[in-house]
Amino acid sequence: MRRYKTEGTKTSSFGTNGRINHDSSKFYNSRLYKDLNCNRKPLKETNSFPKNYLNKIILGSCTNMKKIPGNSLHLMITSPPYNVSKEYDEDLSLKEYLELLKESFTEVYRVLVNGGRACINVANLGRKPYIPLSDYVSKIMIDIGFNMRGEIIWDKASSASPSTAWGSWLSAANPILRDVHEYILIFSKGEYKRDRTKKELQFKDNTMTKDQFMEWTKSIWVMKAESAKRVGHPAPFPLELPSRLIHLYSFTGDIILDPFMGSGTTAIAAIKAKRNFVGYEINEKYVNLANKRISAL
Repeated sequence: MRRYKTEGTKTSSFGTNGRINHDSSKFYNSRLYKDLNCNRKPLKETNSFPKNYLNKIILGSCTNMKKIPGNSLHLMITSPPYNVSKEYDEDLSLKEYLELLKESFTEVYRVLVNGGRACINVANLGRKPYIPLSDYVSKIMIDIGFNMRGEIIWDKASSASPSTAWGSWLSAANPILRDVHEYILIFSKGEYKRDRTKKELQFKDNTMTKDQFMEWTKSIWVMKAESAKRVGHPAPFPLELPSRLIHLYSFTGDIILDPFMGSGTTAIAAIKAKRNFVGYEINEKYVNLANKRISAL
């Protein structure tokens, strides 16, 4: 039987219908990409993770994760504290707050393996002026050396806070936008593809269905927000958020890091997905809360 090779699509000035064996070299060789530092190659060695910290929450600051070896973790998922006078926040200046994030995510870069992913849930703040926190975080991550993969808009839909801060009601004088969304920023350390060794191929599996993959690779996710009162933490994200990210960006047996562990939702999602976890948290009250929620499994 004669086989015919399917001709692939390629970048065109008029767009492309579908993307089959797509050749995008023309786009990535353009001057737009020429000056971007996208070719940093971290060491490919993977270090062993100490078993005494596996599936543990460490009481301490993630700005110095000295207990974790470099190149030993596979995925980071977190939502950093927003520094907006919630119970667990410090009253930092914007400069101090961004420096805290830079120190924390520099450590995240160190401990991730080559090809490891970092996912950060963040909301923008205020109105006078509006603080585009997602933009600041993206720049910090890129400056550290991460490659940005994209961003997901989390549409909280009907579960968003029922804000009545309309500004000038029915008037163009000063109408105020009411956020019903947050962002999930996605990055990679080193290479975009995460290769598994021959040994890992024997026990590290994918855990997505076709329908899940098709839905989760869209850039808008519709999920209900979590109840702070139900969880007992001022700003928990829903279990579905880290669950999707874990299935989409990791394999079974991987180790998931949350450097701002809070109420332990990332750890719970990891366990349910047959992954391992490690976390940092500076508030002993929330370490105890997280451990209680985890032990209930």
